[in-house]
Amino acid sequence: MDTDAQHAQPTERDRTPTPSTGRGRRSRSVRAGALTTAVAALLLLLVDAFVVEPFRIRSDSMANTLDVGDRVLVNKLAYRFGNLPERGDVVVFDGAGSFDQGPSEASDYVKRVVGVGGDRVTCCDERGRIEVNGEPVDERYLHPGDRPSTVPFDIEVPEGRLWTMGDHRSRSRDSRDLLGAPGGGTVPVDRVIGRVDWIVWPADRWTSLRGRHG
Repeated sequence: MDTDAQHAQPTERDRTPTPSTGRGRRSRSVRAGALTTAVAALLLLLVDAFVVEPFRIRSDSMANTLDVGDRVLVNKLAYRFGNLPERGDVVVFDGAGSFDQGPSEASDYVKRVVGVGGDRVTCCDERGRIEVNGEPVDERYLHPGDRPSTVPFDIEVPEGRLWTMGDHRSRSRDSRDLLGAPGGGTVPVDRVIGRVDWIVWPADRWTSLRGRHG
């Protein structure tokens, strides 16, 4: 391949009339290897900090979309540059001040966005469906056998906040459980870490979540 050829050329140019000792060659190799490792580690840190971050799913609140033990990649650029979470997005967020009440350490949660700022989210209509701005939501992602909600609610989502729920409604602690708390169970947009775009492990569950809103 071309890559092999490109690596071969500097070796020829570096030849000298007096062969280098074995010790010298090993020293250059070690230094080059250490530099390559350091650059790779730096790139990984930059990717983890600014682009994507892996998360492990630790509860069944999002089953069957996400199962316990799934490893997912969170797109941390999804909501940069003026973009905002959309209804149907699966997001990871810091629950400090919303889902986490009190002085406990902040925890990360994964939920689905059901309502965004300015939406009126209600449950439920005569067919048991959640409505957003008077329109029923087609929630084909719900865990088999689950109802959209057994808890009635009627909330207007403040600007800059999100109404989030798990796909396994009977097993999810989400916005419904915090209706009486500050913020009414909604999550500040600036607490969102990113959007879950991929399941990457186990291998047989490797898939994209983009476009799976219903």
